[in-house]
Amino acid sequence: MTETPGLLGPAEIRALASELGVRPTKKLGQNFVHDANTVRRIVELARVGPGDVVLEVGPGLGSLTLGLLAAGARVIAVEIDPVLAARLPGTVRRHTSAADRLTVLTADALRVRAGDLPEPPTALVANLPYNVAVPVVLHLLAELPSLARGLVMVQTEVADRMAAAPGSRVYGVPSVKTAWYGRARKVAAVPRSVFWPVPNVDSALVEFIRHEPPPGADRDAVFALVDAAFAQRRKTLRAALASWAGSADRAGVLLTAAGVDPRTRGEQLDVTDFARVASAATKV
Repeated sequence: MTETPGLLGPAEIRALASELGVRPTKKLGQNFVHDANTVRRIVELARVGPGDVVLEVGPGLGSLTLGLLAAGARVIAVEIDPVLAARLPGTVRRHTSAADRLTVLTADALRVRAGDLPEPPTALVANLPYNVAVPVVLHLLAELPSLARGLVMVQTEVADRMAAAPGSRVYGVPSVKTAWYGRARKVAAVPRSVFWPVPNVDSALVEFIRHEPPPGADRDAVFALVDAAFAQRRKTLRAALASWAGSADRAGVLLTAAGVDPRTRGEQLDVTDFARVASAATKV
């Protein structure tokens, strides 16, 4: 039976921040969750338990960290702020006897490599800074193939783009690149009132389940193609991919060879379509 430690409430969050001299900054995207029910909901939706090694990016003052430990998971917390990183183990020790299941790494998540971690994580659960959410997720999925699933809290607009399907108004580069690694879907909205300080944007939870990427195509080649296709998203693919392919005529030939109408636009293609076009470029 797993232990249920006390979770941090608004008063303790503010007291901790004051004690550490921490003033949440926009630069680091610091908005701390102070609502225990929200933490419990995130942990429940993440479906983590004693068999999981959870990678938590930006644990901050420890609200979500305590919830993940309460579920019985081992937690690797990556925190860029050295003051917060140094304090987290002490906060955990005060609230639970599960400190032996916590590892804190003072690092930038965008630079984390598999070799930096004590063991391969199985799940990503994090409240991500809005300005780097997509780059962080894509970097970690690329670097850590052991991540089988995840649940991340991001700005609502970012959540919509990550989970968008072809044909959607917000479908674009984040949608396709996320789909390379797996299936993403928006599972819940998060009210602004659960954060301190209160952000000026809405948030949502995005669930991610990894699957095998499309066969027969190189990821870097596909991603370069996706970038080119959406750089001029209002143009037909024949025109938008002219620089990428060497000419509009060449782009048309490659698209046709891949079974894609050259007159269509990038927003109509799914990741498998893009993989076929990238693969055609190596054969035609």
